[in-house]
Amino acid sequence: MSDIITVTGIVATTPRHLVTSTGLAITSFRLASGQRRFDRAKQSWVDAETNWYTVSTFRQLAHNVVGSVRRGEHVVVAGRLRIRDWHNADKNGTAVEIEADSVGHDLTWCTTISQRAAPAPGRLPGEPVEQAEAAEHSEPPSAQEQAAQDQAAQEQAAQDQAAQEQAESGGFLPREDAGLVTLDS
Repeated sequence: MSDIITVTGIVATTPRHLVTSTGLAITSFRLASGQRRFDRAKQSWVDAETNWYTVSTFRQLAHNVVGSVRRGEHVVVAGRLRIRDWHNADKNGTAVEIEADSVGHDLTWCTTISQRAAPAPGRLPGEPVEQAEAAEHSEPPSAQEQAAQDQAAQEQAAQDQAAQEQAESGGFLPREDAGLVTLDS
């Protein structure tokens, strides 16, 4: 079964990132999606059951998720729902997974500043995936291509440094152009 689904929730585990021997990047994490409803009898909001999903991302999205998403953050995930039964010697159960097409912060809970991602390792900026894969089996890069790759690596290092500083500051850094705005009534 393959249905398209959009889910909001909280990242429950630290995203796990790996690259396969064939070079495929994969990042996965668990997502807790809880619902709240108004109980008229109690005249208050109550928590309903929590749905748990394993979210898997691939290729460039996997690189971007591991660099952007942290445990405890509210996110929106859109992708294909996969439900499958599993069995082992001791137990059996049902796995509910989302193969994500996109992942982003839920702006109901936070603000973010978008930053264009550096290309995945082995790709030049703007280069389609097919060209990057074909380049793996071709001649060494020219001086111009090597310079572009070096520049992309430097930009990635700068982004990694900024991400590290942001993580150390609790995730919030003041913007240089931020100012207080008041509205006169």
